[in-house]
Amino acid sequence: MEELISIITPTYNCGNFIGETIESVINQTYKNWEMIIVDDCSTDNTKEIVDNYSKRDSRIKYYCLEVNSGAAVARTKAMELAKGDYIAFLDSDDLWMENKLGCQIKIMKENNWNFTSTDYEQIDEDSKSLNKVIKTVSKIDYNRLLLDCPVGNSTVMYNVKAMGKFEVPNIRKRNDDALWLQMLKKEKYIHGINKTLMKYRIRNNSISSNKLKVIKYHWILYRDIEHLSIIRSIFHICYWCIIKIFRIK
Repeated sequence: MEELISIITPTYNCGNFIGETIESVINQTYKNWEMIIVDDCSTDNTKEIVDNYSKRDSRIKYYCLEVNSGAAVARTKAMELAKGDYIAFLDSDDLWMENKLGCQIKIMKENNWNFTSTDYEQIDEDSKSLNKVIKTVSKIDYNRLLLDCPVGNSTVMYNVKAMGKFEVPNIRKRNDDALWLQMLKKEKYIHGINKTLMKYRIRNNSISSNKLKVIKYHWILYRDIEHLSIIRSIFHICYWCIIKIFRIK
């Protein structure tokens, strides 16, 4: 029997994209999965779209938060509800290649890896390729992740039996980075798989599109959550700014 993989998908007002995201899960060659979609009180047609899929496929499960609380809370709730042996993360506007789950879990089991990420391709709002592939790193430890986080959120999968479940640090932005840092305190490495298994959608109005505003959340992450020194926090923020200014990543 194949291990059950729980797919964690927080969503908010993503009606224009979530149908295509769900289709990319339904089309997986690996079939033993559950998709847990936690809605952060969307005001668009997200619920109606998800309901149409969940009525036809019992593996798709919808839950709506009582109050708008942010992606971190939605992601934590989905992880609480997850029943899988493995957990994979998929944002509600990203897409998976059809062999994503099967390929990744096979490599993890062959190498006895508990925590992995993969390469990914960038696409635009119309799902057209931007002809850019972001490579992961072969071994990512805590300090390497702090440097520039070479991890695409929707590429990550981990072994729940080996690592347990986690509460996502409750900050509005960079909460994915904060989660990986928490997990790397339990597992030494995120192992990078150099296969392009995800399509990351670049959106003009995304939460992370305003780079200047994100700086504040980097400071909260480094100082309040990870308790780094002021000097080290400033270093990492400056390093991140250089990467973005020169479009290194």
